[in-house]
Amino acid sequence: MALPKTADIVIIGGGVNGASIAFNLAERGVKNVVLLEKETLAGGPTGRSSAILRQHYSNEVTARMAYESLKEFQEFSQRVGGECGYVKTGFMMIVDSRDAEGLKKNVEMQQRIGIKTQIIKASDVKEMDPHMNTDDFLYAAYESEAGHADPVLTTSSYGEAAKKLGVQVSQKTRVLAIKTKNNRIVGVETDQGTIETRVVVAAAGPWTPPLVALLGIALPIHACRAQICIVERPAQMRGAIHPIYVDFVHSIYIRPEEGRQTLVGSVDPKEAEDRAANPDQYKEAVDTRFRDEMLEKLEKRVPVLKHGLYKGGWVGLYDISPDWHPVIDQVGPEGLYIVAGFSGHGFKLGPATGDMVADLVTRGKSAVPDANFFNYERLVKKDYIKGQYEYSIAG
Repeated sequence: MALPKTADIVIIGGGVNGASIAFNLAERGVKNVVLLEKETLAGGPTGRSSAILRQHYSNEVTARMAYESLKEFQEFSQRVGGECGYVKTGFMMIVDSRDAEGLKKNVEMQQRIGIKTQIIKASDVKEMDPHMNTDDFLYAAYESEAGHADPVLTTSSYGEAAKKLGVQVSQKTRVLAIKTKNNRIVGVETDQGTIETRVVVAAAGPWTPPLVALLGIALPIHACRAQICIVERPAQMRGAIHPIYVDFVHSIYIRPEEGRQTLVGSVDPKEAEDRAANPDQYKEAVDTRFRDEMLEKLEKRVPVLKHGLYKGGWVGLYDISPDWHPVIDQVGPEGLYIVAGFSGHGFKLGPATGDMVADLVTRGKSAVPDANFFNYERLVKKDYIKGQYEYSIAG
């Protein structure tokens, strides 16, 4: 389908956030919305996400976003249409003694929001998952409703739902420049032609900074390789779908995959130092050092997995901001909205992000959660959002 000559709103980026924004705008009755994606929907970082759906955040705004998003994932076919592949597994956050009291306060905040979460003892964890080594922590936060989803299926379903409401989704369309005149948006130049528009939502993940840099906007977000290893569980664990764990004692996360596989990745913020200068050209194979480190830590937490079989892995991208929180704001020329810098949290927050951005674009503000929390000026002034506890990378 040829590009239209004009659009009321152009969204750049066909990951989960761009697709969710398109759907939410169309649902509000906004006409003539165009979504541009340089490859295919979910063809970038979204499609390589581990797609964990948990609500454990230490700031109330992000906790509310995760709470609202999980409800949408759970009722996806009714709310959006299509499927998202939601699988309920439960989730546990494990911290060492220095964060035990902070963990309890965090859970109290989440419970006020309505999140089904509780503090459980290490002995309770052992009872729920006998394969776990629980000798090095006292408590965990447990969410019974958490799980994971299929990121490609989710994004495709948002895209299909948006198209049914009139959005034009143009894949294999690379944006070359955002055009301005007199400090306001006037169009988007692509390799397929130019679209005149007065509103642009730049939601292109790690490709967003170079895109807006052409407008003189310095967006302090960098690309980071996100490595994921796959282990086939041994016979002792057959038939056991364990919960998802974020383990800040060993700085790893552990997620069950359907069948007999388990995914493991890092939650060590030092991994963000592994920068990918060009998100179009980065090493997509898991590093040997990383593999060995993950398998060693995994064995410490789940000793029986020393008998597991390493099955390879893959590498995605995070778009990392200085405080591990996104920018969701009107920035620079009138009509430009930036939605980027999710630092690995973008998929699980995608439903709420779409709702918030649609409100921001159509009403100038979002209600609860308040998008102003993620303003651009905080990064300029280095007045960063702070996690409440030592494990601030968790949000």
